[in-house]
Amino acid sequence: MKGTLEAKVAIVTGAGRGIGRAVALKLAGAGAAVLVNDLDEPPAREVAAQIEAAGGRAFALAGDAAAPDFGTRTVAAALEHFGALDVIVNNAGYTWDNVIQKMSDEQWEAILACHLTAPFRLLRAAQPYFRERSRAEAAEGREVFRKVVNVSSVSGTGGNAGQANYSAAKAGVIGLTKALAKEWGPMKVNVNCVAFGAIETRLTQRVPAGERAVVQIQGREIRVGIPAERALAPGRDIPLGRLGTPEEAAGAIYLFCLPESDYLSGQTLICGGGRGGF
Repeated sequence: MKGTLEAKVAIVTGAGRGIGRAVALKLAGAGAAVLVNDLDEPPAREVAAQIEAAGGRAFALAGDAAAPDFGTRTVAAALEHFGALDVIVNNAGYTWDNVIQKMSDEQWEAILACHLTAPFRLLRAAQPYFRERSRAEAAEGREVFRKVVNVSSVSGTGGNAGQANYSAAKAGVIGLTKALAKEWGPMKVNVNCVAFGAIETRLTQRVPAGERAVVQIQGREIRVGIPAERALAPGRDIPLGRLGTPEEAAGAIYLFCLPESDYLSGQTLICGGGRGGF
């Protein structure tokens, strides 16, 4: 696999399904070696095997992004298996919705841990490597850019009823992005964010009236999907007339991984088919 990201190494969290899977395949298709993380081992291994079958390099690392040691363990695995780290995509996540008067502390804390604390820990763990490499490259008179792409949501840019936890976490991701763009600019690390609107994943599937769709996360049964009667009407709510595909979502993240984005940092791109988050 030769392409724009040839010889680069990427970490993609939540890469066993949906948007994360599409991102891992997109980056691998452009030549990057990819550490494929997912909460569940089978989908992570499946994506890694697909990359390798196409001639790319991949390593599957199962694990909960919200675990306290996830950041250090993941960065260490990337360096051990590939010897470098150039791109981090903080994508792992899920929703656990309720109106605020019915939202438990557990719901609040679990979503913030997954969507905000987990990216913080992973980026904190990567900082020593980024600092070391940037100093060495500067001493050699070279300017090498590395990329961080954090995933937010239109719930974070504009809020969403029933998602106080998710909206707060995703708004925090934007703040984290802006802060690190300033901290890490001297190290030539571009830190940007993509805020997604309605993308076709298991979290946004239409659920017929009277039915339930659930996933198992950390021993909890979490309801997913959107009741059919509350689903967006694409022609009315989404100017482009449909939900986005995971591949289109991956394309938005890929834009921030390209050399052409070397002078972009601290930005939030809304990928929502024309539906903004304000």
